[in-house]
Amino acid sequence: MMRLLARFAREEGGATVIEYALIAAGMSVAIITALSGLGSKLNMAFTSLRAALQ
Repeated sequence: MMRLLARFAREEGGATVIEYALIAAGMSVAIITALSGLGSKLNMAFTSLRAALQ
């Protein structure tokens, strides 16, 4: 068991993958947050446009 834990501690490839995954997750949250704010502004713009056309 100790050999297995020591092998995982020496390997850096797995840590790199986890770091990249965390960066990608953070970027995804930022993009989704930005787009959700943009979506409500677009909704208001199209609603007022529809009201003006009626």
